[in-house]
Amino acid sequence: MSFTAAVLGASGYAGGELLRLIAGHPSLNLGAMMAGSRAGDRVDVVHPQLTALTDHLMAPTDPQELSNADVVFLALPHGESAALMAHIPAQVRVVDLGADYRLTDAGAWEAYYGGSHAGTWLYGLPEFGHTRQLLAGATRVANPGCYPTAVTLAMAPLLAADVIARPEVVVVAASGTSGAGRKATESLSASSVLNSMSAYKVGGNHQHTPEMEQSLAAAAGEPVTVSFTPLLAPMTRGILATVSAPVNHGVSTDDVRDIMHSSYAAESFVHLLAPGQWPHTAATFGSNSVHLQATVDEHAHRVVVVAAIDNLIKGAAGQSIQNANLMLGINEQAGLTAWGVAP
Repeated sequence: MSFTAAVLGASGYAGGELLRLIAGHPSLNLGAMMAGSRAGDRVDVVHPQLTALTDHLMAPTDPQELSNADVVFLALPHGESAALMAHIPAQVRVVDLGADYRLTDAGAWEAYYGGSHAGTWLYGLPEFGHTRQLLAGATRVANPGCYPTAVTLAMAPLLAADVIARPEVVVVAASGTSGAGRKATESLSASSVLNSMSAYKVGGNHQHTPEMEQSLAAAAGEPVTVSFTPLLAPMTRGILATVSAPVNHGVSTDDVRDIMHSSYAAESFVHLLAPGQWPHTAATFGSNSVHLQATVDEHAHRVVVVAAIDNLIKGAAGQSIQNANLMLGINEQAGLTAWGVAP
């Protein structure tokens, strides 16, 4: 069986990856490819890597044209998805790659994003809790953010296993420039980024902070405080997150690895690396995988988990395809790869 997939925000980086993944998907057919300012442009002009779509044009955003789609991917700036939902029929499955429906706390949305809270959808992280079962047959799914995907998968099993002494998590994570979107800014120019690494939105100001706290609290069964320092790295894509928390005395590295292994041994896209092997972003480039490694810092009595993902695949487009596969009842791995591209 095949399904028609429409993409709104098709001109962005995540939108381009969606087009590429859908075009190679065994069960999805590309339907409407909608864009804002790039409407009317050829798809291969906007995304030169997509040469098979030379004869296709970016269409203007028109939600009335989406009723014939089986699944719609919203790859829009935060705050724009909610305005379109009134025009999308209830039977059409929707995966929102933006933040509009991720948070349960309206106050957190207003504090970090501004404006009115649109509501809350099923949070689409298949490897987390009972999410995979809930995705089957779901019609509305909020795709997690890139940083929260890496951080949640790194720390949730340990919080759930009750080996964390206090629910206080520290995250230092570096992202490639594509995480900031396609809009040109001086801070993302080659002259600013090359040969440099910088922090931004330091001190609890990053919009993904409440999303991380929400997911980790669900794993812990109690509120979790996250101190998050994001870094901009001189690379186009990828996230490397170092996540730590105080650990109960007597908990060893072997204990931590056993917990992580039991949580993810059956997962296709989450890989606990062999002892002594640490994640690096190049190994996840182009894949829907998460690479993890964990240890206990016995001097500081903290567990440290390092996670690597491709922010545009597992952190955005790939995970949304994974969610759609489960929503449509097809193979969860369809159209995706667990293997990165190297060098």
